[in-house]
Amino acid sequence: MNTLIRIARKEFGAFFSSPAAFVVLGAFLAAALFAFFWVETFFARNITELRPLFEWMPVLLIFLAAAVTMRIWAEERRAGTLEFLLTAPVQPAVLVLGKFLACLALAALALLLTLPLTVTVSLLGPLDWGPVFGGYVAALCLASAYIAVGLFVSIKSESQIVSLIVTTLICGLLYLIGSDTLTALTGNRGAELLQLLGSGSRFRSITRGVIDLRDIYYYLCLTGIFLSLNIYGLEKVRWAGNPSSSRHRSWQLACGLLTANFLAANFWLAPLGSLRADMTEGSIYSISDATRSYLQQLREPLLIRGYFSAQTHPLLAPLVPRLRDLLEEYAVAGNGKVRVEFVDPAENAALEQEAGQQYGIRPVPFQTASKYQAAVTNSYFDILVRYGDQFETLGFRDLIEVKAQHEQSLDVELRNPEYDITRAIKKVLYSYQGGGDLFSSISKPLTLTGYVSPDELLPEELRTLKADLLALAKELEGQGKGRFSSSVLDPEADGGKVAKTIRDEYGFRPMTASLFDQNTFWFYITLASGEQIIEIPLPEDMNKESLKQSLQAGIKRFASGFAKTVALSVPEGAPPMPQFGMPSQGGLQFSALRDVLSQDHVVKDADLSKGQVPAEADLLVLAGPEELDEKRLFAVDQFLMQGGTVLIAASPYKVSFEGELSLNPRKTGLEDWLAHHGLSLRQELVLDPQNSPFPVPAERNLGGFTVQEIRLVKYPYFVDIRPDGMNQESGLTGGLNQLTMNWASPIEINAEKSKGRKVVRLLESSAKSWVSAATGIQPDFALHPGTGFPVDESKQGRQLLAAAVEGSFSSYFTGKPSPLLKQEEKEEPKPENGAEDKKEKEERVIIRQIDKSPDSARIILFASDSFLSDTILGISSSVTRTNYLAPVQLAANAVDWSLEDRGLLAIRGRSHFSRPLHPISKQGQQFVEYLNYGLALLGLAAVWLVNISWRRRSRRAELELLGPLARRTASC
Repeated sequence: MNTLIRIARKEFGAFFSSPAAFVVLGAFLAAALFAFFWVETFFARNITELRPLFEWMPVLLIFLAAAVTMRIWAEERRAGTLEFLLTAPVQPAVLVLGKFLACLALAALALLLTLPLTVTVSLLGPLDWGPVFGGYVAALCLASAYIAVGLFVSIKSESQIVSLIVTTLICGLLYLIGSDTLTALTGNRGAELLQLLGSGSRFRSITRGVIDLRDIYYYLCLTGIFLSLNIYGLEKVRWAGNPSSSRHRSWQLACGLLTANFLAANFWLAPLGSLRADMTEGSIYSISDATRSYLQQLREPLLIRGYFSAQTHPLLAPLVPRLRDLLEEYAVAGNGKVRVEFVDPAENAALEQEAGQQYGIRPVPFQTASKYQAAVTNSYFDILVRYGDQFETLGFRDLIEVKAQHEQSLDVELRNPEYDITRAIKKVLYSYQGGGDLFSSISKPLTLTGYVSPDELLPEELRTLKADLLALAKELEGQGKGRFSSSVLDPEADGGKVAKTIRDEYGFRPMTASLFDQNTFWFYITLASGEQIIEIPLPEDMNKESLKQSLQAGIKRFASGFAKTVALSVPEGAPPMPQFGMPSQGGLQFSALRDVLSQDHVVKDADLSKGQVPAEADLLVLAGPEELDEKRLFAVDQFLMQGGTVLIAASPYKVSFEGELSLNPRKTGLEDWLAHHGLSLRQELVLDPQNSPFPVPAERNLGGFTVQEIRLVKYPYFVDIRPDGMNQESGLTGGLNQLTMNWASPIEINAEKSKGRKVVRLLESSAKSWVSAATGIQPDFALHPGTGFPVDESKQGRQLLAAAVEGSFSSYFTGKPSPLLKQEEKEEPKPENGAEDKKEKEERVIIRQIDKSPDSARIILFASDSFLSDTILGISSSVTRTNYLAPVQLAANAVDWSLEDRGLLAIRGRSHFSRPLHPISKQGQQFVEYLNYGLALLGLAAVWLVNISWRRRSRRAELELLGPLARRTASC
């Protein structure tokens, strides 16, 4: 071991005996930084990661290893010292390993000099250190393999130039085997085989943050094979000119067996996919606990089938093996309940017919181009999830995320495959269970209580409904098997004790059949489980089937494993018709919000004009409310009083894009209602120096000629919220690292009116943000350089942009007549032939009103509506050059958080592109870039100083050792 270390130290020191080592290190650092900042355009990518560096590392290490190893043995041959080494009392293996360690140390030093880049990137955004660690581990392993190749080539060559060229060619061939250039020429299976053999493709797997024993061993295998060949080559030099002997054949056999064993171990390790470590934050490439919890709910076999064509788009082909590995993990985690299949429909006509007819899976034409021609490839890239008679399909648009690097370069990654697949599993699981036993997932007993007056006090339609209620309650008691009980009470019995109780505790008030009807009655239904109590609304059409659906919807709110229903209320208007150049005429559109919510829930349009939210709704979403009348406001109010959650995205302004950007004040209709509950949106907007860019129209004067152009500028009205402005403890912002709130107004919370309720501050702007009541939102950089708007330092401070309030609320309509009643303006002619009674029955409205909500009621308020709109999401996507869905993912999180179905919260927002850089100016970007150039030079200078110091110390030690000998020689 001492000899090994001495050889390594001697070789390592020899590298720095000439300026060549500094030239090599300097060239490596220059190429790495140039690729990072210029070729991969790090700041334009706007992702906090080191992957642009590691993507070039397999190529850079080829030239580094070739330059380092070309002189190792060739120089010994040229200087005539190789024979001296071979006759020294040192084993050839020690010589080879010593030189190998010296070269590896130099490669490690080169990688060490790139660490300042890692540190600066970590200061620019939320860097995930797992892929960084994996990248350096992979780089060191790859360097060892390349160095072993270089040593083998060097022992075979007497020329350093030939050694450099041949090493580069061999290492380049190993890299090209698994590259997209060659894998695009084969099918999926062939591509996967080539990727197993390629050094670059194995490298990409580790740099994702997943350290797989198979990938590490691949590099160790290459290293072991070429070091063995190097030792054998050194032995052959010792035999030069000698006749063949049994010793020579023993060396050949040993070398061949050693090489065969190194290769065979790869095949032995190939099926062991579990021997890996996910180093990423949150283990995003491993099955999460949330997924395992859904798989544990399976009672029937679940089928996951991947439809992947052998020939597909070259950007999709590298993603297929990763999907295969992930789906196989589902099979393992399912404990026998999950069956995973992979098929190529083009090879099986029956399966292709089944895929098209039963599941709607059809091939997608992809346009491809080669050196010789352009072509169209019809390819499958789909996943089927089937449970019982329920199924969901995921196409390539559901599975991938594309980020445009520049005009002719796309970065294609799996968006969030675990979330997409688990979401599909959850949906089919809940849909299947929804058609089965209603009480299968209820852990606590349910109690239905009807507070109903005697028949003689009830209108005719309610008498029938009461009989239906009793029949349905008896039916549910039979289904519940001890988990459901019911009772019907007369509130006015015993002197009205029950009536007083439900009035005080639940806010129920007596009902009437019309505004001037003096006869009152009671007809309320509650469901209770433990301390949670909800009120069941009466069906609008008063029939038995509708009442049954209302009861079932109420029971499902206490159960897990059922799809929840979200009532969505958005502005009315004609849809856009871009084919005719006609934008939307009805205000903001929210189709992206609807699509994301539909992935996990049943979304139903909420027509509030009749004063009632759909009875089956578990949650109400108001996106962009505008001028709500009293009927619609009453519907919102009573839904809250029933213990529901109302999610509101509103703004006191309407943005106009015609001509210059401007704001127009508007009424949402919720102002007084929110103020009654202690919430208000101020008639101001928040501006923040921490903001997102916006393409703003601008004019440029060219000597009397005006040019209209679009400029991408930092826009203070687009508040960029990072984790320090998010309430991480609530869990509602889980998985989100960045969010843009567009034209947001500050929220004020009245502490007095909110007393007794739980208030959660969800989102806040930065500490340097300020507010403005100006309606001109077109930036003027000539008048206000830097921000484009005047900065009011007296109003700077964090502003609340989203809040959740939970607890017991009092109705806004307490003590007021119900808006559902209409007073006739003039008396109509009296109908003849008994038609009066019929008409009265048709127009009679049952007036029911709740004055107090249970503690489960909740209001979630977002201080902007445009941030969820399709227009702004499209603008943000064009700026980030990828599909920007963070706002609608936040809304989906809020829905899951409110419905206590939080399994997907932790994994929803995970994405390869979900870690944007902190906002930084162009001058700041240039400073960071030049700082890294300077740090690289400082690193080289530090190495040079250490080298000088080490050489001086070695020289002094030599002089001290040789001093006595020189004096004795002189005396003789």
